[in-house]
Amino acid sequence: MAWHGCGALSEEMLAAFTNFFLEVCIDQVEFMEGLMQPHALRTRILLWAEEEIKLSKLPPSSGRILEAVLYRGNLPRSGVASVVGASTRTVTRIVSALTEAGVLTSDTPYAPVRLVFPAALAERWMPGLFPEKPE
Repeated sequence: MAWHGCGALSEEMLAAFTNFFLEVCIDQVEFMEGLMQPHALRTRILLWAEEEIKLSKLPPSSGRILEAVLYRGNLPRSGVASVVGASTRTVTRIVSALTEAGVLTSDTPYAPVRLVFPAALAERWMPGLFPEKPE
């Protein structure tokens, strides 16, 4: 878009473009919200964790850690023990299992843990985000 001159016309065009841009942004946020259904994300993640615990793929209390990380964005390793109320050894075992499952990560072994949205769980955690595969 070329700007010609200064003054009211340029300001008017800038205002029109800004309005258009913000409307498109809002539209995209609403579209993605409809696909991801964030109000149900917690439930889907915790149901997945519960099933994995029942199948002995994750240790008990894994869901509590996932829920804490989901709400806080990240969780210091020292905070994991208070969420679970367990020994350091148990906490290490749970965090390791969640990391191996690809749902938690951290920058270093001592850094806070944060949630990961693995592609393998995309359909389960965020149904509707990706088109269904044709059979």
